Amino acid sequence: MASEQSLIPIERIERAILLIRRQKVMLDADLAELYGVETRVLVQAVKRNMERFPEDFMFQLSHEEFAILRSQSVTSSDWGGRRYPPYAFTEQGVAMLSSVLRSQRAILVNIEIMRAFIRLRQMLASHVELARKLDALERKYDAQFKVVFEAIRQLMAPPEPKRRPIGFRKGDE
Repeated sequence: MASEQSLIPIERIERAILLIRRQKVMLDADLAELYGVETRVLVQAVKRNMERFPEDFMFQLSHEEFAILRSQSVTSSDWGGRRYPPYAFTEQGVAMLSSVLRSQRAILVNIEIMRAFIRLRQMLASHVELARKLDALERKYDAQFKVVFEAIRQLMAPPEPKRRPIGFRKGDE
């Protein structure tokens, strides 16, 4: 169960989770800030333990991805004078970081980050379920509304004019 007083607000963690290459990831600078270390210290610890970080745990953004990310960022000062694109860590990569950083803060922060990933997964699952139910309702009511629309069209159609017979009838003289 989540503690009453979190080390870091979950909203702060959720804002740091990005979608890159169709994966939910966190960038090295954001993680370093959460862990209370410099980005270079985090990256050095990872590089000393590269065998723990296969491509599905961590990857470095391409220069193009980094340029796009910079252009989407409101403040460019967040990126400072970086000489290389940041590393992106998947949920598994973030979990592995606690074994590399080995501080009490890293352990506590990792627990909170894992909870944030779980919360996002649950929200996405509920949205998928909601979308599925909405689709089912649309299919169900489309058929019913088709009947209603057909009835409305019939009511809207102008009535057939009553035609007078051509010629004279007896008694109309």
